Amino acid sequence: MKNAASFIAVLLFSAIGFAQNGPKIEFAAQDNTIDYGKISKSDNGVRSFEFTNTGDSPLLITGAESTVSSIIVTKPAAAVMPGKKGKIDVKYNMASGPIRKTITVETNAVNYPDGRVALKIKGEVL
Repeated sequence: MKNAASFIAVLLFSAIGFAQNGPKIEFAAQDNTIDYGKISKSDNGVRSFEFTNTGDSPLLITGAESTVSSIIVTKPAAAVMPGKKGKIDVKYNMASGPIRKTITVETNAVNYPDGRVALKIKGEVL
């Protein structure tokens, strides 16, 4: 009985350690949010979410999109290797009024549930 308990404990700790392996995405923007602030319509509307693969496997960005057509999202086409940086560009159409939008990024990162990350932009176009 003691050997079975020891075996289960070792198996459990191995599974926990294994779950931590893989690609991990860490964004530079606090709370995964970019604040445009108060800007004019003449601004080009492009901002970048910079990130680092802090894991030990290549990071794949398989999708990046917004639910609204006023945002164009550009993601890296190639895998981001461990320790390397990448960026996701977001272009807002600069319509007058408040900016409160979310972009959903789909990855193979193990540090987010199902590899899905919500990125947010906020601000106001004057």
